[in-house]
Parts: sequence; C-alpha cells; structure tokens
Amino acid sequence: MNESAYLRWIELDKQRFPSEKYPFDLDAVHLIHRLEFHPNVTYLIGDNGVGKSTLMEAVAVAYGFNPEGGSRNFTFSTRSTHSELHEYVRLARGVRKPKDGFFFRAESYYNLASNIDDLDKEPGTGASIIRSYGGKSLHEQSHGESFFSTFIHRFGGNGLYILDEPEAALSPVRQMAMLTRIHDLVKQQSQFIISTHSPILMAYPHSTIYEISKDGLLVKKLEETEHFMIYQEFLNNKARMIDELFQSNERG
Repeated sequence: MNESAYLRWIELDKQRFPSEKYPFDLDAVHLIHRLEFHPNVTYLIGDNGVGKSTLMEAVAVAYGFNPEGGSRNFTFSTRSTHSELHEYVRLARGVRKPKDGFFFRAESYYNLASNIDDLDKEPGTGASIIRSYGGKSLHEQSHGESFFSTFIHRFGGNGLYILDEPEAALSPVRQMAMLTRIHDLVKQQSQFIISTHSPILMAYPHSTIYEISKDGLLVKKLEETEHFMIYQEFLNNKARMIDELFQSNERG
C-alpha cells in the first residue's frame, strides 16, 4: 500500500528507551512499535494527553524538520522544549524523495511567523520569504487566515507535510476548504501525516485513520471514530445531551 510513500513507516526503538518517564510513558509511545503510513494521508487521532503531538514532533525532527515547525531550512529556536523521543525513531523512507516539505504545528505557529518577519528584515537576504506565504506578514492576518495562507501558498506539491492540529484556528468552512487543498496536493504527489480532532479533516477518503487510546492502537473508519460519533450524537440530540451535561455538572 505504501510503496509510493515518501515516508513508509516508523519504528520506535523501545529497547533503547532510557526510562519509563515522559515522553516514554505516553500512550502513543507505549502502544506503537511500528506505524505504517498511507501514501496519501495518515491521521493520528485520540483524546488530549495520549501523546499525538509528541509523536508527531518526534517523527518530524527525526526526518530533519525544525522542532518548532517550518521547512527543513528553518533553524530558529525560541525555547528548546521538544522531547528526546526523536532519538529513538527509525524511519523507512520511500524510493522517491520529496521536493517540498513542511512541519506545521499550531502551538508554535506564532514563533514561525515571527521568524519569517525577522529574516525578511535582515539586510542582504535577497528575495522576501513572506512571498512564499502569500506576500503579507502572517502577523498582519487573523489567526485562521495566516494558517490558511501557509496551506494555500507555501505548500507547493510533491511534498511531505506533517501537520499537528491544523484545524486549531480554522472555521468549519475553512476546514472543508483545507480538505479540498489536501486533495489538490495529493494529486500533485504529496503525502500528509495529520494529527487532528476534526471529523471534517478526517473525511479524506484515500487515507488511514489510527485512533490512539488507553485500549490500544486501532485502525478506524471515520464513522467508527469517537470524534465522529460524539459530534453526530450531539447534533442529532442537542437538547437531550445539553440537559444531561448540565445535570451531570450540577451533581458533580
């Protein structure tokens, strides 16, 4: 299935883990030995705290991306907070090499935007970096607009794109537009690895969804995921669910 992927699979070298403390005690780390990636889109989903972002960071850093995000050319560091997990990640790269690549992480996107502005202010740097992001400072746009500028302008195809919670600042309409953008880039020989809580973004048909929980690592269809079922139950039975939530809160 993944012969054409830029990144085919990863393995965690658990025999070399130095301890059972963070990040090695996270569910995502504890449950995964080998993880195979779909050549188009792979989703990592699960509740807060299972370790999705830590695992995504480790994969990205092991591949050569900056821990705070960006392309492999970015070297800035505002604060060294990334874990050492990447040192225990083995990568199986595909035969093809991507021409483009980007590690997008919502929590440090502000730092990335600041670094782009700083680099463009330096004398003698030549062409403006921000041109690759639409030509307007990411800080001069709304949070959602700046996210989308990166997806639309910076992602050029033939690339490996690792996205950690890209929906964080996107409206439902923009999430649907993002799904369309993913499809366009997949048709341009791109591969995505995405950590998300959004059932809209999970809806890409040519993909694999891995759900991480304390019960294990399972491959799910969209309709089988907890995210989809909770949203569906809430929207179909809004009044009853709100009543139950409020009563439960009062009892607590």
